[in-house]
Amino acid sequence: MATEVRIDKWLWAARLFKTRTIAAEACKKGRISIAGSNLKASRTVKVGDIIEVRKPPITWSFKVLQAIDHRVGAKLVTDIMENVTTPEQLEILELSKIAGFVNRSKGTGRPTKKDRRVLEDFTEGSDDDFEFEFDF
Repeated sequence: MATEVRIDKWLWAARLFKTRTIAAEACKKGRISIAGSNLKASRTVKVGDIIEVRKPPITWSFKVLQAIDHRVGAKLVTDIMENVTTPEQLEILELSKIAGFVNRSKGTGRPTKKDRRVLEDFTEGSDDDFEFEFDF
C-alpha cells in the first residue's frame, strides 16, 4: 500500500467523483483544497490530511485514513476516509433539500406552465380571497 497518492486518484478511488477526469477538473477549478489552499491534480495526499471538497451548496470535509489508488467497493469507503464535515454545513444541506421543489417526483421533467402557475399561486397567494370586516 502506498504512503502517498495523487489527489485525483484518491478522490476517484474513495468514490467522491465518478471518474478520475472529473476529479482532476474539480482540482483545476479550485474546488478541492487542503488547509484552505487550492490543489493541482498532481498534488499528493497522505494519511491524516483533511481534504475539503466544494460541491454546492456545501463544503464537505474528509480525513484520509488510507492512501489508495485503486477504486474500492462502496462498503469499504469507511475504511478509506472519515467524514468530518461540520454540522453547520450539513444543516445547510438539509435546508437546501427542504427548499427545493416539494412533491416533485424525480424524472418527471421540467415543470409545465400549469405547474408554474399553481406554484406561483401557492407562494404568492391572492389577497383578493380574504375579506376582513372590522367592527368599530
